[in-house]
Amino acid sequence: MTILPIEAVPMVFDEPLTGELFLIARILFGGVLAFTGLNHFLDLDGMAGYAEMKGIPAPQLAVAFTGGMLVFGGLGVAAGVLPAIAAGALAVFLLVTTPKMHDFWNAPEDQQQSEMTNFLKNTALFGVSLAFLALAAVDWPYSAGVGFF
Repeated sequence: MTILPIEAVPMVFDEPLTGELFLIARILFGGVLAFTGLNHFLDLDGMAGYAEMKGIPAPQLAVAFTGGMLVFGGLGVAAGVLPAIAAGALAVFLLVTTPKMHDFWNAPEDQQQSEMTNFLKNTALFGVSLAFLALAAVDWPYSAGVGFF
């Protein structure tokens, strides 16, 4: 197996439909997470109660703050606005909240499967957020073009 230096790897968006597929991926990923963040605000009391049950300090503030991270990060990835910060916010959210909120190893037996499913789903989403973060340094097709790189 040969590992190519980064400058030898062709740009992924030069091939047919890669820009369009990347846009669809951004909209799906970012849209779902932004919608999830919106739900933090629409059901603030219910989500804060769950957060409190999980031992989260200042649960209402935590739910509102993480909801903001999700809305900002999701919309940022979808639109290509500040993609490094947006993808980074999503990665931090998923890295910090996943083991705390979906600790299937501590859950009652009747909730373990559900918590494990959510843990694994969030782990996969964390991986996707890292992929978007890695690609934040290149120009994204069909993006607003607002970023630091």
